[in-house]
Amino acid sequence: MDFCEVATCALLRYGLRVPELDFNDAALVVLGHGSTVNAASSAPVFQHSAELRRRRIFASVHEAFWKQDPKILDVLRELTAPRVFIVPFFISEGYFAENVIPRALGFELGEVPASRVRQQGSSRWHYCGPVGTHERMTSVLLERARGVVSQFPFPRLPKPGDVTLIIAGHGTEQDEASRKSVEAQVERIRELGEYADVQPAFMEEEPRIAGCYRLARTRHVVVVPFFISDGMHTQEDIPVLLGEPARMVKERMAAGQPTWRNPTEREGKLIWYAPAVGSEPVMAEVILERVREAAQWPAPVDNG
Repeated sequence: MDFCEVATCALLRYGLRVPELDFNDAALVVLGHGSTVNAASSAPVFQHSAELRRRRIFASVHEAFWKQDPKILDVLRELTAPRVFIVPFFISEGYFAENVIPRALGFELGEVPASRVRQQGSSRWHYCGPVGTHERMTSVLLERARGVVSQFPFPRLPKPGDVTLIIAGHGTEQDEASRKSVEAQVERIRELGEYADVQPAFMEEEPRIAGCYRLARTRHVVVVPFFISDGMHTQEDIPVLLGEPARMVKERMAAGQPTWRNPTEREGKLIWYAPAVGSEPVMAEVILERVREAAQWPAPVDNG
């Protein structure tokens, strides 16, 4: 049971309800990994921060990153709001989102939600759950899958029952949590029974993305990258793993063109490749729901 499930159980036990969106005294920080070599990786953070700023729910909304400016520690240093909600715009409860970054911010994460709350001067900081493990991500993935075939219905729009859906993740042997979010979504979508089959595939673990043609039970295949942004992995690495020549991918990138043509035929399969999930508009709602959850967490008994 992860911390969000613990929090939900606690709410039910004590008869609490989700509070209304009353965050006029709070600052929201949307926290991305960022990149010093690929500006596109930060785009979803700026996109959803701008949308939430437009809604005027919070006293202030801020973008922050671990690897690029504005850096998270610099942003937090300037905030004086009584409540600060930090929402990791990450796919999984992995090494950076649940270890490196919270430690740098002074959190000692444990099994209880209170470990994700700490007092910093006159402000109370809440380190929320990552967006990628939220239950709404299932609908985000499905919307991406439906959207790409609807946009490119060649030679005709395939029915979901004739499609194998591949959820593509990064994966790493250094942190098993990296693949858990992908596998959890695969199981949830399988249970819906909408697609002929649903399979996970990874860049750095088995089953590999390059082998997805052998995984697919149908001629029609839709690959949805379970990544936050359309950065180097989704725009360059995965198209090459799917069989697109590296030279052609680089030429298309240089020309500002899509690096995958939908659909493309490979190994007897017709492949649609969707955009990454992070720019889906509903992600702003996922951020808000992570804040709602965190607003209900009790403060730790000893804040130091």
